[in-house]
Amino acid sequence: MKRSKPFLLLMLADFVARSAYQMGKTPLLPIFAAALGASGAFLGLIVSVSTVTGLFLKPLFGILSDRWGRRVWLMIGAGFFASMPFLYRFISTPEQLLVIRLIHGLATAIYGPVTLAYIAEISRKEKTAEDIGWFQMARSGGYIVGPALAGWMLLSLDATAVFTIIGLISCVVFLPILNLPETRRRERRKRKPIIQHIKNAIRDGGQTAAVWLTGGLEAVTFIALYTLKAFLPIYALEAGVSVVLVGLYFSLNEAVHVVGKPFGGRLGDRWGYLPTISLGMLTLAASLPLVRILDQGLLFLVPAALMGLAQALIFPAAIALVSDRINPEHLGAGMGLIGMMQNFGKVAGPVLGGLTITALGYDATLLCLSLMLILGTAIIWGVFSPRRLAKAPH
Repeated sequence: MKRSKPFLLLMLADFVARSAYQMGKTPLLPIFAAALGASGAFLGLIVSVSTVTGLFLKPLFGILSDRWGRRVWLMIGAGFFASMPFLYRFISTPEQLLVIRLIHGLATAIYGPVTLAYIAEISRKEKTAEDIGWFQMARSGGYIVGPALAGWMLLSLDATAVFTIIGLISCVVFLPILNLPETRRRERRKRKPIIQHIKNAIRDGGQTAAVWLTGGLEAVTFIALYTLKAFLPIYALEAGVSVVLVGLYFSLNEAVHVVGKPFGGRLGDRWGYLPTISLGMLTLAASLPLVRILDQGLLFLVPAALMGLAQALIFPAAIALVSDRINPEHLGAGMGLIGMMQNFGKVAGPVLGGLTITALGYDATLLCLSLMLILGTAIIWGVFSPRRLAKAPH
């Protein structure tokens, strides 16, 4: 299907920005932090602290883009993507690196809610989830390209040189962003004070059931997924599984996730967002216990494909559901609140998973995560009104 020029420009900008950002995160960042003397928990904090930035600030940047327009905040985000990598060559201690990572996290904290709000505003009628799926496919592509490119560069370059290249690549983001139009004309009327505007936006988001429902479900989903990312390699190695098979597991998972997003979005547009999200949650719940078949060779890859499909069903439909239900004046705020809850799941997952594994073991933890997802799906249909939260006519 043909897409508009602004849609394609923003896809390009996000792909370049995310690819460059992921180059600086995996495997480059842990190697650089270790070379500076970081180890153990502090190294883990350095790697994860940029996620904490988004946890607290995504709603704020979404609200500010509602007030002043998406394009200006995309330019500001591009500024952080392009400028911060050049500062890494001046870092000499782990503490300095922690501060830089905290500030660098502002780039994704801005781009997360603002790009999704932009896409939701320019999406075609009755095709919101599919458009979001195509956009997120390009975004996820950066998670594949970035680490591979950084690993290849590290064969011949030191870490600071790679960070400099990351900065140069990130400067390319300005080209498509400068050619983006604003999504809609904002009325020239007397605005409420900024603090009042923020309060109104948070109140509106808080009173929109779809925001908390989808954000909560995505948080639960990310808790399960990031627990698996953190501990499956250890679980597999203890079971005598080849590291090659573990790598194939995560590659297949991400490939199915990326390729399946437009398909999942299309199902959301046709079947309704809520049924599609529920199907994805149940698919993920069913696949988690299957991870225990580690000694069955290539059958081990079956849950990887199912988990990728589950994510493709959940995420585009969830974003579309919120864009369909929240006040258009506070769309960025809604995207920011969802992003905040996603980041909570990413941060909490490895921590909660580690505690549960210590107390109950791997197999019991997988079952607990599966039951948690089933419970979340039951809450959708038992506590909330599906008719009120399902896809609304545009």
